[in-house]
Amino acid sequence: MLLSSAMLSAQAAETAQQQLEDAVAAPMRELLQSHAQQQGWQGMDYQLQHQLLGNAPAAPCPTAPSVERLAGDPDPLQRQRFQLRCAEAGWQATLLSQAQVYLPMVTAVRVLERDRTISADDLRLQRTDLSKARRGFFLNIEQVAGQSAKRRIRAGQLLNPSLLDAALLVRRGDKVKIVASQDGIQASANGEALADGKQGEVIRVRNLSSEKVIDAQVLESGVVSSILR
Repeated sequence: MLLSSAMLSAQAAETAQQQLEDAVAAPMRELLQSHAQQQGWQGMDYQLQHQLLGNAPAAPCPTAPSVERLAGDPDPLQRQRFQLRCAEAGWQATLLSQAQVYLPMVTAVRVLERDRTISADDLRLQRTDLSKARRGFFLNIEQVAGQSAKRRIRAGQLLNPSLLDAALLVRRGDKVKIVASQDGIQASANGEALADGKQGEVIRVRNLSSEKVIDAQVLESGVVSSILR
């Protein structure tokens, strides 16, 4: 059965629109790859969504149409406007192109309770839509491991800076080593932390030998340095 002229016209227009979408794919790819390089993104993937303004050309261009990116939002993650021309067929068209970008982002493997120190085993990289990471994200597990959960984190939840805090190196009730140095003389004593502490914080510590309570700065896990007043 012969195809009707209407069906042939519809097929030609569909082919022409596909040609337009294919033509803007290369400049969009260049924009996105350049942006990813500037941001230091690795493993980026994306999908393009297009919208033709007006009707599709009646027939595809015999050769590749010329493509011009029109002035608009300089951010390649925002919708871009392209004008395409076919000198041989005498038509021009305007196409909008929007990228949906995916990156391997750090997410929680399991529930992480508040104040828990996060290990690499608690984390994994998961392909995530960038538009769902407006509060920030991490691309490397090493950026998160060693920090603590500022609040309860759900299994599968995307990690962002607002969920994390520096790890607690000393907890209230922990036995700690108190170190002191004066005039080149170093000494140490056993103590008990009277408060939680992160690196660099000053907490109260009880010297277990003298029972004296002092101020001490947290140096590392289980180690504090006495502060002379």
